[in-house]
Amino acid sequence: MQTQTTPNHTASLSPSSSNLHLGPTPAPANEGTPVPRSRKRVWTGRILSGLVIAFLAFDGIIKLAKPSFVVEGTRQLGYPTDSIVGIGLVLLLCLAAYVVPRTSVLGAVLLTGYLGGAIATHVRVENPLFSHTLFPIYVAALIWGGLYLRDNRLRGLLGRRA
Repeated sequence: MQTQTTPNHTASLSPSSSNLHLGPTPAPANEGTPVPRSRKRVWTGRILSGLVIAFLAFDGIIKLAKPSFVVEGTRQLGYPTDSIVGIGLVLLLCLAAYVVPRTSVLGAVLLTGYLGGAIATHVRVENPLFSHTLFPIYVAALIWGGLYLRDNRLRGLLGRRA
């Protein structure tokens, strides 16, 4: 198919037909059509996702390494120290699902559940609201915000707002 663009008009010649269509380019419908990609939006999403990935990867890796401050923090939160490695592995598996583009939405859902457990833990031990209890919500907002900005499928699913 050959396409030639002129101001406010598109001319196209399909191989199966010799009819030339000249007219205004139809406006995309709000539903059922893919949302156009913006390089700035996609790169902003990648940067937000990259920050979250780096933070959560560090958190998962230090849980596997079990330095003394992680062991002490786990005790203060009321968890047995032999659960640290398991928690770190779960985090890294959820993060791996988020990193792979094909499973990124599933990974975001799993990470949201993981962070929900962190919120429940901080509520249970009565940690400060804005610095501890709500911090997992801030991370979840970055997870979903980054994914929304970089993934056309998610934007299409949630609907397009002009």
